[in-house]
Amino acid sequence: MPRLRAERRLAPLDGVDLVLADLDGVVYRGAGAVRYAVDALNAAQDSGIRVGYVTNNASRTDASVAEHLRTLGLRTAPEDVVTSPQAAVRLLAEHVRAGSRVLVTGGEGLSHEVAKAGFLPVASADERPAAVIQGFAPHLGWKDLAEAAFALADPDVVWVATNMDWTIPVERGIAPGNGTLVSAVHTAVGRLPLVAGKPERAIFDAAVARFGARKALMVGDRLDTDILGANRAGIASALVLTGIDRAKQLLAAKPDERPTYILDDLRGLRAPYPPTEAKGDVTGVGEAKVRIAGARVEIVKGVGTDLLRAACAAIWASGTPIYALEVPESLYT
Repeated sequence: MPRLRAERRLAPLDGVDLVLADLDGVVYRGAGAVRYAVDALNAAQDSGIRVGYVTNNASRTDASVAEHLRTLGLRTAPEDVVTSPQAAVRLLAEHVRAGSRVLVTGGEGLSHEVAKAGFLPVASADERPAAVIQGFAPHLGWKDLAEAAFALADPDVVWVATNMDWTIPVERGIAPGNGTLVSAVHTAVGRLPLVAGKPERAIFDAAVARFGARKALMVGDRLDTDILGANRAGIASALVLTGIDRAKQLLAAKPDERPTYILDDLRGLRAPYPPTEAKGDVTGVGEAKVRIAGARVEIVKGVGTDLLRAACAAIWASGTPIYALEVPESLYT
């Protein structure tokens, strides 16, 4: 399981030939770029590292995502974008014959991929689809979810979801994601879908194969999708603190959701990463030190990201669940 590095001070990008970046919360929030993200990713590309974008957002095509990224200042082509609709359609093809009717509960990006793969997109259960494919789109409403439920009343109809993200970061804050919409349909039909996107490893394997990478680094803002999926695929990962998951979630991270690196922002990709040093009951990162005394987590000294890194390393190594520890409130902020 990937752990915070304890050897010499390498930067996260050292030896990497492919950066796989999540979008929402990593590259942009809403329509605007996350601070430092564009410069950091362009610099990686300038140094010869391929940059790909892996997204669970099913509402747009790879071409529209690439165009959005170009408006932010990134040098991106459609083939640089790996989407959950692409992964979902590959999964669909394993269970449904080409040319079959597929009820699309989602946006333009999903309909585009379904049609491109040789299926016939339909909008009503009355058209007797062989499958339902569901992904997030901001315009989806009760009528759309009801059509999916009507179709899935037939147990022979295959159900594929692009992803199960419970939330999505937007300009105004955190909003419900595709997982909440899938849950609504599940409540109505009593079934669970096949899931294609992060954290399932298929989308990571497809991305690595597409770029021919030998050593990839996944950069994300969510432990339960970006980091878990990277760990499942055997890819190093960096959790950047510009999106959904922050200190509170990191401290409580499950073993399979722990990142290789913790970064304030994407400038940290090229910065030497401080090693973790454990001496007795004290764990240090940089100038920060944390002690675990019985059930208490104690700050010996330090502030900022190195303190969070030290606290994570100490808590993760202790094997004690976070709920059984007394954690200073200041670590959560």
